[in-house]
Amino acid sequence: MRAMDRLAGKVAIVTGAARGQGAAEAALFASEGATVVLTDVLVSEGQVTAAACGGTFHQHDVSNEEAWQRVVDATLAAHGRIDVLVNNAGIFHRARMIEHTLDDFRRLLDINTIGVFLGMRTVAPAMIAQQSGSIINISSIAGLVGAPNSIGYGASKFAVTGMTKTAAFELARHGIRVNSIHPGMIETEMIHEVARHDDAILQKMANSTPFRRPAAPEEIANLALYLASDESSFSSGSEFVADGGVTAI
Repeated sequence: MRAMDRLAGKVAIVTGAARGQGAAEAALFASEGATVVLTDVLVSEGQVTAAACGGTFHQHDVSNEEAWQRVVDATLAAHGRIDVLVNNAGIFHRARMIEHTLDDFRRLLDINTIGVFLGMRTVAPAMIAQQSGSIINISSIAGLVGAPNSIGYGASKFAVTGMTKTAAFELARHGIRVNSIHPGMIETEMIHEVARHDDAILQKMANSTPFRRPAAPEEIANLALYLASDESSFSSGSEFVADGGVTAI
């Protein structure tokens, strides 16, 4: 297989793919031969991104059960199979625990946690029928270690870490792999939200990492590509960390 054909013949769904890390994953998957289905709540940006990488776009609220079924049904109708799911869609909310509202906590769980659960559950029947598939759940280093002012986000991402392991165990006998990726500081819109759009805070955050810089979205996409490809055929139920060494400290 040529270097640019690592996903040849595979059909991949990438959520939260209108911009940032999801867009980078979709573009890289397409360049490696995959047929890519992009989903997001950002319609105009999603359509532009999909057109740029030759994929198709679906408006998609990942916290909605019926919306997930529509995306999966449309993908199967158009392409006949689903080989890869990247549960990339997610949000962040910054607040001290005593100031964190219940509504904001529930919204984090709805999108970051329930969205991942629904994605895995909805694609599983098609992958079971194929006896193959790779599910990649985007967690965070906040799903491995605690962080201040992010109790809801941490709860949602620790849950993704745990769900990944359970799903990996249940689906292994069907030839389906399930892994989680745990990014640190990535140069996307979310990190600017975390830094409150303050360049000084952003630089301070970058300087606190061993590499003294954020990662480019493509650096995380390369890890997702490995997990989507047959090169990771014996990897399942594992956490793949890409944080520039932050959790090594």
